[in-house]
Amino acid sequence: MTNRLRYYNARALLAVLLLCSCAEILAAEATTTKAPDWVGPGYEHYAVGDVTALRPRPHLPGLALMGGGEWPLEAFRWFVARAGGGHILVLRARGGDELQQEIYNDVGGMTSVETLVIHDEDAVEDPRLLAVIARADGIFIGGGDQSNYVRLWKGTAINRLLDAHVAAGRPIGGTSAGLAVLGGYVYGCLDSISLRSEDALEDPTGSGVTLVSDFLHLPYLAHLITDTHFAARGRQGRLIAFVARLAQERDDASITGLGIDEDTAMVVDGDGIGRFYNRGTGYAWLIRPLQKPAQIVAGQPLTYRRIPIVGIGPDSTLDLKSFRVTRPAFNAMADVRHGALVITPRAALQ
Repeated sequence: MTNRLRYYNARALLAVLLLCSCAEILAAEATTTKAPDWVGPGYEHYAVGDVTALRPRPHLPGLALMGGGEWPLEAFRWFVARAGGGHILVLRARGGDELQQEIYNDVGGMTSVETLVIHDEDAVEDPRLLAVIARADGIFIGGGDQSNYVRLWKGTAINRLLDAHVAAGRPIGGTSAGLAVLGGYVYGCLDSISLRSEDALEDPTGSGVTLVSDFLHLPYLAHLITDTHFAARGRQGRLIAFVARLAQERDDASITGLGIDEDTAMVVDGDGIGRFYNRGTGYAWLIRPLQKPAQIVAGQPLTYRRIPIVGIGPDSTLDLKSFRVTRPAFNAMADVRHGALVITPRAALQ
């Protein structure tokens, strides 16, 4: 065989391999991308499993507070067990069925998972959509931009159904933006620009500090504001600013912040006892000053002294009735002076 013939044969073989690879990629995409089961006004519906099956066990109340990133599977399995192994509903504002496939295949243990991707106000009073929410045994709110949830759901039939779901003793949870909307107070991100700690501390009354109340009404969270992706995105400062502003505006020194790190989760049972899971690292951060800032002046940086922070790890428990932490992962103190945050002892936070 001549060198030229070998060259053309090699090129032909390479072309065949590339074609096969492209075919495999397209086939993989075809198996993981699914068209909606049906489409309503301003939303899409997806489902996997048997949505007509009876729930295997009774449901129990519970909250699943997930900080974003990868889920600790044990925490999500706890959530599914609280739903009686029944029908899990994912609510989100963008995407498709990938989240429900992950829940159904990687977590398992439920009869079905449905997804409603709600992206328009025309959806919020649709009877077919509301019927899906009403029959869910467990509701999980996905990530993204929490302003979509606040703008589209607040004060609507969806809002009322979510409150009714919780009042009926059924579990609810969320990750990232879905966690951000679960507290009694919510950072609404209404300008759709994620607020930096530096900006929040520089002016806690600034236009980017969009705090929302009277949205969801969950047990034990009435005086709480949550934050997500916490240490990874340096959000300690902005949560302290949220707590400071709410404490002053509401004249309520009991306002509490709870920051949840990426790849971690806190689950809370019907008695208000929280337990923590992570994927090897990360904490929940309890920020409970029990004092109002001396003063918040519009346009001026925050000064807020001696703010205790308690770290919650896998060996800890948090009683949300009293905010008592057993076996804390760390204890620290935060000081904000003229907008500058210092947390000590830093060594305890490694």
